[in-house]
Amino acid sequence: MKHIIGGDTAPASAQVKFVTVEEDSAGQRLDNFLIRELKGVPKTHVYRIIRSGEVRVNKGRAGADTRVETGDVIRLPPVRVSEKIAEKLEKPAPAREFPILLEDEHLIAIDKPAGVAVHGGSGVSFGVIEQLRQARPAAKFLELVHRLDRETSGILLVAKKRSALTKLQDQFRERETGKTYLALVVGAWPANKKVIDVPLHKYLQADGERRVKVVAKDDPDGMRSITLVKVAQKLADFTLLEVTIKTGRTHQIRVHLASQGHAIAGDDKYGDFELNRALQKQGLKRMFLHAWRLTFAHPQTAQGVELLSPLPAELVRFVEEKKNDKA
Repeated sequence: MKHIIGGDTAPASAQVKFVTVEEDSAGQRLDNFLIRELKGVPKTHVYRIIRSGEVRVNKGRAGADTRVETGDVIRLPPVRVSEKIAEKLEKPAPAREFPILLEDEHLIAIDKPAGVAVHGGSGVSFGVIEQLRQARPAAKFLELVHRLDRETSGILLVAKKRSALTKLQDQFRERETGKTYLALVVGAWPANKKVIDVPLHKYLQADGERRVKVVAKDDPDGMRSITLVKVAQKLADFTLLEVTIKTGRTHQIRVHLASQGHAIAGDDKYGDFELNRALQKQGLKRMFLHAWRLTFAHPQTAQGVELLSPLPAELVRFVEEKKNDKA
C-alpha cells in the first residue's frame, strides 16, 4: 500500500492541501519551498507537479523559479511516497539537543560530536538537523548553513531564519568565512609546505560510495581546491596541523593531506587502514579532524563573529600520550 502526504493513507481519501507562505520562506523559489514542504517526495516528482500545473500559487499556475511571498496560498496536489520513506516519516528522529557555542534569534552554532551525520541520507536515517527539529517542535525554521563529514567534530551553523540562511550561505559560497580545522597527520609534515593548490574530482565507486581524488591541473573535471597548512605541534610519528580551507570541496582536507603522503590519523576512507587499526587499540577510535575555528559576519548586524570549539577530550588525551612518547 502507498502512503499519501496531505491526506489519509488510503488512495481514495487523498486530499488537496493548501499551505500559506510564512515570512521566513518569503523570497524562496517555488521548487525549493516544495522540496522542503513535501518531505520524502522525490525531486523529480516535485518538478513534474509544477510543470503539470497541479501546483497553484494564489490560484494561478507558476514556474519552478517563481519566488513565493508572505501570505501566498499554495495548492498542493496529493502526492505519494514509497513505503520505506513513509515509514521513516512516521518514525521521526529522536529529539536531541547539542552543545551550543552561540545562539540568538538568527542562528545556532553547534559543537557537533564526531560520529553524528549532519542530516539523513546515504544510509543514515537522521542527523543533527532532524534531531534538532524534533527537540524544538516550536521552531518554525531550522536549516543547515553548511556541512561537516560524519566523523568530523566541531563548529556547525544552523540558521533559524530564511534571511540568515541566505546571507550565511552567500558568505560561504563567496569564501568570505574563515574555516580552520585541527588535523593530526601521520609522519613529520614539512614546515615549508604551507599551500596545497591541487584540483579535486568527485566520483562514485561501483557500490555507490562517494569518493574524491586529486587530478591534474588541466583535467576538465577538476575543481580548483586550495588548502593552507600550518604546523601547530610536532609529535612522535605525527604532526598536529592547523588547516584553513579557502574552497569548500567534499573531503577536501582529507584528500589534500593524504595526497601529500600524510593522511589524517583514523581516516577510514583515505588513510592507512593498518595503522588505523593499531591506533584504535591505542585509544584513537575516530578520525582526528576537528572544525576548530570559524569566522563570519553576523547575518543581521554584519559584525564579525569568531567561534572556537575546544579540541574534544578524546583527542586531547591522544595528543598528550603522543607528547609523552616523544619525551
